[in-house]
Amino acid sequence: MIRSPKTKPIKLSSSSINLFLECPRCFYLQIVKGIKRPQGPFPSLPSGMDKILKEHFDRFMEKDELPPEIKGKCEGCKLFFDKKLLEIWRNNRKGIEYTDPKTGILLHGAIDNLLVKDGKLIVLDYKTRGFPVKEDTHEDYQSQMDLYNFLLNKNGYETENYTYLLFYYPKEVLETGEVIFDTELVKMKINVKDGEKAFNDAVALIKGEEPEEKCEWCEGK
Repeated sequence: MIRSPKTKPIKLSSSSINLFLECPRCFYLQIVKGIKRPQGPFPSLPSGMDKILKEHFDRFMEKDELPPEIKGKCEGCKLFFDKKLLEIWRNNRKGIEYTDPKTGILLHGAIDNLLVKDGKLIVLDYKTRGFPVKEDTHEDYQSQMDLYNFLLNKNGYETENYTYLLFYYPKEVLETGEVIFDTELVKMKINVKDGEKAFNDAVALIKGEEPEEKCEWCEGK
């Protein structure tokens, strides 16, 4: 079931692991057989916001300051200061990588930013949404954050047992036409072992048999 060494190695991401957790058969069809779920057009606003937010945070990092969105809310923290390394880890084609030594299957993730506290790293992820944050909104990103911290640990970096999600959502439009965004910083617990288990279980499925249980997306495939 594993591809030969001459072929391109299997590369997993937090998105594909999320698919595995949602429906193992859809994951198997996509990764092993190349049959993907149909997808609608991806909105360009989050990508545009992502770019300008990284530039915004980098300007404060170069001044060794925290931007107003998080200043006073992350006690003892500084922005990660290795810009060259951060550029690699932000790159969607590269990111932070870990290769399973037994199968050669690779896991990668592209982060938005990092905070540093007492020598430990804390993932800081930007999220753009259309509405204010609900009490359980952050739970949708649990697996992603667990995997990012798993990747950092596998690359030799110690992390805190929590991460920050910084949500941006529209608040109002000024008379001059500028759109004002509001922000909310959410601190959430992470579990590296859960991220590791999800990755290992996904790898085991790739080496195994196609699951029989189907969902509405893979019914009939």
